Amino acid sequence: MHAMDTPSPSIGVVLSHGFTGSPTAVEPWAEALRAEGFTVVTPLLPGHGTSWEDLATRSWHEWYDAYEAAYRELSRECGAIVAAGLSMGGTLALRLASREPVVGVTVVNPPLVVDDPRSHVSGVLRRAVRTVPGILNDIKRPGQDENAYERVPVAAGHELKLLTRDAAASLPRATAPLQVFRSTVDHVVTSGRSLAAIVRRYGGTDIRIVRLPNSYHVATLDYDAETIFAESAAFIHGLSQGAAGRADARSGA
Repeated sequence: MHAMDTPSPSIGVVLSHGFTGSPTAVEPWAEALRAEGFTVVTPLLPGHGTSWEDLATRSWHEWYDAYEAAYRELSRECGAIVAAGLSMGGTLALRLASREPVVGVTVVNPPLVVDDPRSHVSGVLRRAVRTVPGILNDIKRPGQDENAYERVPVAAGHELKLLTRDAAASLPRATAPLQVFRSTVDHVVTSGRSLAAIVRRYGGTDIRIVRLPNSYHVATLDYDAETIFAESAAFIHGLSQGAAGRADARSGA
């Protein structure tokens, strides 16, 4: 990463972890952005960082509300906000961008379509089966741990499906510049359908896709993490410079 010659305008990043995970998975990304001068918050979503039994009682609205609350708190401190997230955190970021005036969005492997075939019957399955094996630590680099649950409540999986449907329907209203990091091999968001849905439905025309050839799903802890850190910092610096230029133009500078 290259430091800028002049400080960026006050800009904050609300950065979310993914489904069944914790801020552990995004903290290195947050620290890299803080080192670039940005203010970054990493909210812990309800039902996460406790137990899968807790997660089983939560709705997707609670996850989104917690993310939006972090955005609103950060908005009181910073002049502009970027929505960011890993996996489901990226889905939350995309939904926020469809509802709030963020200046940009940067996401890593966000699901807009749940690829697990069991999702089609999750509404019925949740009444018969409480949990399925977890989707944690899909990381190519050895020795990494995202601190996620080893079991996934089927009820929570159903809520994830509802969230992705709502976020996908909201995409045409999102217009901020968008950066999407996509792993070549991803054992969680397994197909290209989510990325295709984003490209097809997103309301903005500035969509930048960055391929991650040497990482799996939790790419923020994987071999391509430095690419994410550097490219997202450059993206946000560009957004903040653009915001400063627009402010100068309005003031006649």
